[in-house]
Amino acid sequence: MVDVGGKPDTARLARAGARVTMAPETLRLLVEQALPKGDVLAVARVAGIMAAKETARLIPMCHPLNLTHVAVDFSIDEKNSSVIIEASASLAGKTGVEMEALTAVSVAALTIYDMCKAVDPGMVIGDLRVLEKSGGKSG
Repeated sequence: MVDVGGKPDTARLARAGARVTMAPETLRLLVEQALPKGDVLAVARVAGIMAAKETARLIPMCHPLNLTHVAVDFSIDEKNSSVIIEASASLAGKTGVEMEALTAVSVAALTIYDMCKAVDPGMVIGDLRVLEKSGGKSG
């Protein structure tokens, strides 16, 4: 890991996004909470938050961080038959939180896939990216 011991603590925030594209009928079932495994977005939200907190255990060179806030939010894009996922992570610390935000949206997307795959195995997870990063030397 990179030595960040000499860096000052600063307020840091990162937001990341991803998209899960699916058949229109699958999206309808998801919105109506009519899929066999239950409330997909509620479960995906909890999974994303839990994943952000475990990032250092999943990504070998990430520092374990004392996150002060993680949020995972969803919007429905009916035109493109997809769920848009956004996650944010923040803390006051010596290193950024973009990996935590990316991990949160990734696991939320995987959870959506898992909970819908019996109905729609052709879903596509994509558009994974950092949307915003602030704090530290570069932010």
